[in-house]
Amino acid sequence: MFNTQEFLQSEIARNLLVGLDAPDDAAIYRVSPDRAIIQTVDLFPPVVDDAYSFGAIAAANAMSDVYAMGGDVLFGLNLVAWREDLPLELLSEILRGGAEKMREGGGVIAGGHTITDQEPKYGIAVTGMVNPQHTLTKGGAQVGDVLFLTKPLGTGILTTAGKQEIAAEQDLQDAIAWMMRLNRDAALAARAVGLQAATDITGFSLLGHSHEMASAAGAQFQFELNALPILDGAFELAKQGSIPGGTARNRDYLHDKVLLPENLSDEWDALLFDPQTSGGLLLAAPRTKRDALIREFTARDVAYWEIGNVVQGAGVRVT
Repeated sequence: MFNTQEFLQSEIARNLLVGLDAPDDAAIYRVSPDRAIIQTVDLFPPVVDDAYSFGAIAAANAMSDVYAMGGDVLFGLNLVAWREDLPLELLSEILRGGAEKMREGGGVIAGGHTITDQEPKYGIAVTGMVNPQHTLTKGGAQVGDVLFLTKPLGTGILTTAGKQEIAAEQDLQDAIAWMMRLNRDAALAARAVGLQAATDITGFSLLGHSHEMASAAGAQFQFELNALPILDGAFELAKQGSIPGGTARNRDYLHDKVLLPENLSDEWDALLFDPQTSGGLLLAAPRTKRDALIREFTARDVAYWEIGNVVQGAGVRVT
């Protein structure tokens, strides 16, 4: 008979450093004093029409969880759901995009699994490595930290508008380029200065993921609205009603967990709750390390915006 208490006291359970007890961006399992495995998985339906770009975006998104934990990517296993009536040439381009982006991230595709499904989907189960003493977690922020974001907001709005064929082509291509950009260099910058707190901004929106970080840290995250970066075209498209379905779900869950300005426009509301695909890292940096982090960002050509602070309190406030 399985004994839960014995298992929790076992060496296996003790070496699971990050798991269900403290939900984070990925699981971490220690294999030696200075080495731990990072494991994560993600997949979703196409967010753009171009097959290669979709594969590359999905790979960048999947690897991002490893980077958000402060680790290096080792290898990935493809996860594919494919309709039998769709050309295999399209699937080949998706897999090529994923494989090339994995190589850019320092990893390799080592296999995978395919099933038949009415809705195509693609993703990767990614394995990475990290020193257990140098991990980034959602709960590492401290009061007094400065908050940085490394990609602009609005990918959900832009990709929705792309499906509706109302997005300007250049704006959509810019959004695709941001989604394909790896968070690897941003994570290396954070690791170089010894940061402890990070997450990546994906489907739960900036407010959702920052609320997770604030709750784990037992503090309040304060954002300055005018400091938040947005993609070209996103504000106008939000005004036209190009809002993904996930926005309402995020808002419904978070409405009593975040404090927003009373006169907040509908467009800004949509951007704050916008579900991102392959978004940037949200990093909390001690004020004493702020300048060093900026130097590391600059040396690695990492885009960054200083968007707020960690203060006493709870939840998230936008001013």
